[in-house]
Amino acid sequence: MDVSSAYTYRLDWIVSFVAVAHEGGFSAAAKAQHRSQPRVSAHVGELERVLGVRLFDRAVHPPSLTPEGRALLPHAEEVISRLAVFSDVAAGTGNAVRGEVRVGMYPSAAASLYPDLVRSLHQDMPSVTTVLRERDTLTLEQLLVNGDIDLAVRPILPLARDDRLSYRLLWREPLVAVVPEGHPWAGRPELPLAQLATCALVTIGEPDGGTRQFETNLAFAEAGLQPTIAFQTNQPQTLAALVRSGLGIGVTNALAMTVANCEGVELVPLGGTNVERRVAVWWHTGRTGSAATMLARDVIAGLPPPVVLAAAAALPTDDE
Repeated sequence: MDVSSAYTYRLDWIVSFVAVAHEGGFSAAAKAQHRSQPRVSAHVGELERVLGVRLFDRAVHPPSLTPEGRALLPHAEEVISRLAVFSDVAAGTGNAVRGEVRVGMYPSAAASLYPDLVRSLHQDMPSVTTVLRERDTLTLEQLLVNGDIDLAVRPILPLARDDRLSYRLLWREPLVAVVPEGHPWAGRPELPLAQLATCALVTIGEPDGGTRQFETNLAFAEAGLQPTIAFQTNQPQTLAALVRSGLGIGVTNALAMTVANCEGVELVPLGGTNVERRVAVWWHTGRTGSAATMLARDVIAGLPPPVVLAAAAALPTDDE
């Protein structure tokens, strides 16, 4: 392998280039790197001189990547991520992997999955630790894009807006109706969406358009139904309380109710197509270079899926 061309480039040039791209400007990049702005500007300028291309359009504020800069950024990120792996291996003993992995999960997934992840790592790879960040689905995506977490366990819907995010499917679970004990629908093998749409519903979400349960909305929309939403809440516990009080029929994913107190209510799977939640482990393809991160991702993918209902599908093993 001819490595002579590598001597042309200094690592701090590449680091400054990536920092400016990620932080959105030279001043922010300098602050993040604890360097002076002239030094960061000089690094980028030297890299541009050696490459013979402009990486940033400085005529706009904040400076934006040129087409050449956008093309080179993923490769620069890969150089840095590969160095992180190099450092991990060098710091380890033999084949040991060490490091701290920041894992984001939405609350019901965290309650079901995170303890198993911690136990598995502690048993098989105690030098790898994790930090949990519990957030809603949309926030998890933004944290992953910004580099504030290394992995995210979140539903596939809504689809990620950043094409640098990739995922591996973990499990499928049904959407369920939550009805009071003794309700005529209790004990049924499944409930048609059309019948459910005739009732006042309690769903996961916020009236102001914030957090929403996208699978529920999609299921009704694809069936051509416009249900009446009486109440919305972000807490499965509150949803169950509203149903127990006779204020409506709940609709949510099975796992959310599995980890909630279901005293006084019963769960009925919904019938039809696309009435399920698919959950995946997500990572940023431009940053997931740490050996500890890749190990944690593989451990998450190998954990048994949460036990929800008998109708829940088995854990797939293929990537999507």
